[in-house]
Parts: sequence; C-alpha cells; structure tokens
Amino acid sequence: MDIGSFLEIVVFVTAILTVLLILLQQRGASLGAGFGSSSELYTTRRGLEKSLFITTIVTSVIFTVSILGLLIIPA
Repeated sequence: MDIGSFLEIVVFVTAILTVLLILLQQRGASLGAGFGSSSELYTTRRGLEKSLFITTIVTSVIFTVSILGLLIIPA
C-alpha cells in the first residue's frame, strides 16, 4: 500500500466522521434566538459536548491535511 492510497482512505474516513460529528452536535440556539427573544447568548461547552466539539475540529484538520497531502504527492 503506497502513501497515495493510504491518504485516499484517510480522506474518505475523515469525511464521513466529520459529517457525522457535525450532525451529532446540538444546536446552540433555537429559532426564536434569531429574532431576539432568547435571553441566553453565550453558553460554555461541558462534558460530552466539549469532547464532541474538539473531536470535530481534530477530524476536520486531519481531513484538510490529508487533502493537501493528496495534492502535493504526485499520482
């Protein structure tokens, strides 16, 4: 297995994981908050929500770096 095929697998897996992690995150504000009826504007992430947020960032960075790796490495 060469590095190009390994990076293709990494891109595929991280793309699916990133989409799933984004869909699992809770929405921070309801529809009413867009019209000014929410009294809560800033919340801190705790526990599983914070871990999910950090994992989403890590997978998206790995996805981006692997895409750039595929562009740099000749086919």
